[in-house]
Formats: sequence, structure tokens, C-alpha cells
Amino acid sequence: MTPRADGARPAHFAPPQHYARDETPAETTTRLRPVTGRSRARIAVVAACLVVGAGLISGAAAGSWLAGDDTRTPTASSRFGEGRTAWRSIPVDTLFPRTLKGSGAGPGGADRAWTRVAVAPDGDCANALDPLLLKALGPVGCARLLRATYTDATTSSVTTVGMVFTQADETATNALRARFTRERLAERTDLMPRTYPVPGTVAASFGDRQRASWAISVLKDVPVVVYAVSGFADGRAVTDPQPAVPATAAGATTAPAESGLAHEAKGIADRVERGLRTTVNSATEQPG
Repeated sequence: MTPRADGARPAHFAPPQHYARDETPAETTTRLRPVTGRSRARIAVVAACLVVGAGLISGAAAGSWLAGDDTRTPTASSRFGEGRTAWRSIPVDTLFPRTLKGSGAGPGGADRAWTRVAVAPDGDCANALDPLLLKALGPVGCARLLRATYTDATTSSVTTVGMVFTQADETATNALRARFTRERLAERTDLMPRTYPVPGTVAASFGDRQRASWAISVLKDVPVVVYAVSGFADGRAVTDPQPAVPATAAGATTAPAESGLAHEAKGIADRVERGLRTTVNSATEQPG
């Protein structure tokens, strides 16, 4: 190859590069050049494109939100509103499952299991609740009452569980909840819920005189009052019923405590209440 007169190498010529077999060439840094007039113009164009692009992205995000793709965390108000109509929007088998499992719900932490005997037709509270309990719930009203009766695995006990869907707002609900706590209304025998006997079943003889223990809870995040009342399935009368809270305390020796009937009422009420909360929360978390 003939050398050029000026001593420069031909354009296609490049000195050979040698790397070790496992070596990676080092990164190189290019010195930044001063910004010229042409470069400033190019930067202005790029900046304009970025602004337009950001606007398009924001518009798309807003469109998704308006179209119902919002996945924000549900608020207490949204859960409260969803709970108000749960009695007609949630299947009965979800509100009152055919079977309930009570891990550790029995005396001494024993496992329990309950089977649904029947579900009452939904209705008002006039004939299903004791007049004095109905009066206590008066400030929140009764929009709908749902009830079901369960029996334990040995069919020796029966329990009616109910959900009173109220007409109240959050303020009235919180006020009633505070009153129940302050005055211990859930422990008053004259406010004991009524049973739902079912002819032709193990709960056929489950009437007022068979009530042994009960639990009442005014929920905070949904406009619902959950209650449960238990008794023996053989129809025997109970002369000294006891609320579930003290009867399930350590060391309790009353008949409802030792028979496990207090645990039946508390265990079933807790699981129905828990299921309602879970279902309402799931409904409010769904987009759209």
C-alpha cells in the first residue's frame, strides 16, 4: 500500500485492537461540547416533545380513571355505603354459609363446626325482635332483617344468627355503638334476641324459653347489628341465661359456659360478622 504524501493513514485503516479473552473493554466518557445555536434549537424541540408526551400520558391516566379503572384504596364511607345494600346484593350463601368452621372457637380452644339448618325470609324487625331490643335499636332504624339457624356437629345445640341492616348514617351508628358499650346493653337479659325455630328440623323446639346465651355487636364500618342466640336442641328450658362475653371468659362456671353454648353464640356471630366485613371490603376494592 503506497503511503500518502501528507503522512496520514488511509480512512479505512484502523490499528488492531487486542483484548484478553475474558476482558470487557472499559467504558469511555465523551467530553461534552459547548452548546451551539443549532444544539439549543434541537433541545427546544426535544423539550416540547417531552411536554406533549407528558400531557398525553396524563390524559390517558385521567381517561382510565373516568372510565372506572380506579384502584384506589376504599374509604370508610365507601365501605359503609356498600354495606347498606349488602342484604340484597350479596348471595345468601355468602352471608350465611351452609357450613361454618370455628377453629379454636369452643371451650378450651377446641375446634367447632356448624351446619346451617334454615334461612328465614328477609323482612322487618317488628315480629322477629323483642320489643325492648327493637326500642334500643330505634335510633338507627331497621331497614331489613336477615336470620339463619345453625346446629353443631353433634346436633345437640342450635343457634340463631341475625343481621339487622339499619337506616342510620355513620354518626348515628357510632352513637349507638358507644351507648351499647357504655351501658353494656349487649349483656342485658331483657334485650336478649329471639330465636328462629324451624319446624321439622333439629331446631323445631328452639323457642324463647330455650335461650341460653347470646351476643350482640353494633358494627362500626357497616350499618349492621349482628346478633346470635343459642340453646339446647332437645328443647330443654334454661332458667339462667347468660351473655356470651362473660360466659366465655376464663374461669366461667355457669351452665352456658360449661355447656359450650356461650361459645356457640359468640363463635357463630364472630364468623358471620367477619364474613360480612370481608365481602363488603372486597366489593369496594374492585375497580369500577
